[in-house]
Amino acid sequence: MARTTRPEHPDAHKEPLYRRIAAELLGELRQGATPPGERLPGERQLAAQFGVSRETVRQALQMLRHGGLVATDRRGTHAVLPGAAPDRLPSPAFPVGAAHDTEPGRATVTWEVPTPGHARALGLAPLRPTLVHRYTSAAVDGSGTRTAVTSFSAVAVAEVPELARYRDRADGRASAELWRAYDWMRTAGLTLHHRDTISPVPPSVRVTRQVHDQWERPLEVTDLTVEARQEALVYEFTLPAAD
Repeated sequence: MARTTRPEHPDAHKEPLYRRIAAELLGELRQGATPPGERLPGERQLAAQFGVSRETVRQALQMLRHGGLVATDRRGTHAVLPGAAPDRLPSPAFPVGAAHDTEPGRATVTWEVPTPGHARALGLAPLRPTLVHRYTSAAVDGSGTRTAVTSFSAVAVAEVPELARYRDRADGRASAELWRAYDWMRTAGLTLHHRDTISPVPPSVRVTRQVHDQWERPLEVTDLTVEARQEALVYEFTLPAAD
């Protein structure tokens, strides 16, 4: 996996540094630089080659794991997909906390007045209805219950055609397949800035995600409650609009 280009300065683009590292690694996988089953260099070596921290490398590898392009075990991280890899890196799962490949879940949408907190975060007038998405999931044994409530802004519903189509069928009964919501937003030309605030609310953890576009317009807000304990932290990242 020899590299002929030097890493750019972190301020060269608005795109997060870890995402650009992931994109370069993805390009190498597509070119066959690392055949399926072959191990990638270790985090320390990758950090030195790219001139970044090991934490940045970890975030980049996590993106590739999320897309099924690499896997990590006791031997390290290795390529897993045969043939050409996808051109585009995957977006984080919607809603926050969803794990569609490992957990049975139930999602519905309604057209209703959101909670006062969501209305304020989205800049909605009092009593103005909007698209509200509800998601619940749990492990097979019933443990680890997760509940997520997402409210979309008027901007998101107006500018993202796939979301707008749900308005007339948001009756709270039919299953809602909005797991590609973030990809839809990016395809609509929106750059997504995510801010996740994770706070302990014993005996659970609450995650509040707020998403804005490149013009600081609110797009959605989600409250996720998870059966777990964790100290509070804030994590921010940005996804550029799709080409």
